[in-house]
Amino acid sequence: MNFLNILFIILCAALGYYIGHFEPSFAVLGGLVAIGVVIIEQAIRSVGHAMKGEEQILQGEIEKTETVSAVKLLDTSVIIDGRIADVGETGFIEGTLVIPRFVLQELQRIADSDDPLKRNRGRRGLDILNKLQQSKVVKVQIQDKDFPEIKEVDAKLVKLGSLLNAKIITNDFNLNKVAQFQGVKVLNLNELSNVVKPVVLPGEEMSVFVAKEGKDAKQGVAYLDDGTMVVIEDGKHYISKTINVVVTSVLQTPAGRMIFTKIRE
Repeated sequence: MNFLNILFIILCAALGYYIGHFEPSFAVLGGLVAIGVVIIEQAIRSVGHAMKGEEQILQGEIEKTETVSAVKLLDTSVIIDGRIADVGETGFIEGTLVIPRFVLQELQRIADSDDPLKRNRGRRGLDILNKLQQSKVVKVQIQDKDFPEIKEVDAKLVKLGSLLNAKIITNDFNLNKVAQFQGVKVLNLNELSNVVKPVVLPGEEMSVFVAKEGKDAKQGVAYLDDGTMVVIEDGKHYISKTINVVVTSVLQTPAGRMIFTKIRE
């Protein structure tokens, strides 16, 4: 009860006392009216505070959800690939990169493999993790949550992504499809790579080094700096040579982009 409430009660009591000289019942009525008004005012104030508190809690939950949605889960394939470290340094990835403990354990198993190729891939993945943790741009966190009842690492990752409302960064085509089917958002690094490649239009000229023979007769194959395959019509006889070609068409596939060319006349 604040000062204004007390003053209001005093005024109503004084007015009731004054009127009571003419009609005694008014004195009691004035006091009751004053007390009733104060009680109603306090009730309204309490309801207002309660509604404000609920609003603040709701806002807190929204902010928490937005923060969690900024979390990105890394799978084994994208760590071994290594480009995630370079992309992270550019500042394009917001939020926290989370490496689940079960993904880290899978990397360690690969790094301890008897197969030299798998062992090198696993060790590369561990090196990339160390690079990410030392970065001053990227925030990295290890997540200990596990699902013992689930055996496959990809299934664990999708389950964790669903619980955290997080996105999964991957290069794995199958994981991409499974996660999307279960409502978990996926960021595919290969798709990003394809999107940011320079646009090539039919009729443009380029200089390429013919690296090998193509699948079809008389074809030659070259590669751009970003790894894009360039198929050269009648380019078989120019293997190990640099030639000028003209783009005839461009084919975009889920696996990447292919540029078809012919030798410039």
